[in-house]
This record gives sequence, structure tokens and C-alpha cells, in this order.
Amino acid sequence: MATRRGWYIATTVGRDVARDTSTKIDSKFLERFDDFLEFKDRRAPPASNANPPPIANAVITPDEQLQAAYESLNSSLAAALLESARNVSPAFFESLLVELFVSMGYGGNVIEAGRALGQTGDNGVDGVIDQDPLGVDQIFIQAKRYAANNAVGASEIRDFFGALNLKKASKGIFVTTSRFTAAAKATAQNLGTRIVLIDGPQLADLMVAYNIGCLTKETLHIKDIDESFFEEN
Repeated sequence: MATRRGWYIATTVGRDVARDTSTKIDSKFLERFDDFLEFKDRRAPPASNANPPPIANAVITPDEQLQAAYESLNSSLAAALLESARNVSPAFFESLLVELFVSMGYGGNVIEAGRALGQTGDNGVDGVIDQDPLGVDQIFIQAKRYAANNAVGASEIRDFFGALNLKKASKGIFVTTSRFTAAAKATAQNLGTRIVLIDGPQLADLMVAYNIGCLTKETLHIKDIDESFFEEN
């Protein structure tokens, strides 16, 4: 509608609407008219961009690239070591674990501090490490060479606990190439005897860290500028 000095001049559509008192004038009614739709478009907020421009990749330094490559190589090596550990004989696996723990410092410098048992009558224990020359303080090892989908349950932890009690031992390490169930972890935590659980990924990482089943292929010497060399007196 246009106005002139306070008087409203109705259009033909306006007069028709005014005559029909049953007409309800609301947004739905007004959307029939192009002028109202144009008015709504002018007031509507701009639509958000569904596909914003990609953010430029952060600059990665050469040191960061080298660190990422190093971690990737170690991850691949750990996976290969774990797969190899699953495929060796039970006796070899038990010897592997004893060698690993001796390399980690368990047993100190005692000659032949660690040994694999793995025989009939070992009462559910696969290896032992003497913490002193007389073997008064010992750590017993339980080894389960399982496939990745075969988890160690609470009953196996309790069996190991019973074996430790028979040997009057207070320390045990339970190692598997798979994983432990939540119930197994809770059981180990609640038992009075100290039982450390090492699953497949942890085992592989330890083998990499202590060079068990792997060797150094190449050594890279990373050098940096010696700022002090260029300081003039």
C-alpha cells in the first residue's frame, strides 16, 4: 500500500482482503505475494558456507618430519616383532621373555640370572629371574603366546596367582601376545601378590627398546650449528 498525507490508498488485492473478514493475515498468507517474499529475502541472514575453504597445511619442520618417519618405522617394526613372537615355539617364546627381562636389568649382573622353566612340574610358571646370587628374591614369569583375538581372562590370572602362592613368591609378570580382559586387569589389581601385566603391544615396544629380536640397521647423526663456534672474542 502507498500512503498520501496519512490516508491509505489500498490496492485491489488489499480491498478484497479488507472485505473478506474471515481472512487470517499471517506469514503463511503473506507468502503468497512476491513482494513479501522479496522482503523476507532481504532480511534473512546470509547462509553459512557449507564448504569453507581448506585451511593451509601447517609447516612441518625437517626435524618433525624425521621424528614422524622414525615413529612410523618403529611402529612397523613392533608389529612385525609381535607377529614373529606369535609364531615361534612355546619354549623359544619363554626364553625370549627371560632374555628381555634380564636385558631390562632384572637380575642385575648375576650370571644366568634368568632361565626358562617350561617343563612338566613347573606348577604353572614358565620362567624365573633371580634378583640376587642365591635366588632368595625371585620374579616368576607366565607366558601366553596367543593370537590377537584370544584375550587372557580373569581365571588365568587366578591360576598364576595360585602358582605364585605354591612357590611362596610375591612377584610375578604375566605376558601375552594378545590382550587382557577388563576382568583380568581388575583381578590382577585386587590380588595381594604383585602381578604385572604386559600385553602384545607393550611387549613389542619393549623388544624394540631393548633390541630383542631386532638390530640397528643404520645410524643417522643429526647435526646442528654450533653457535658458540662463531662467537668472536
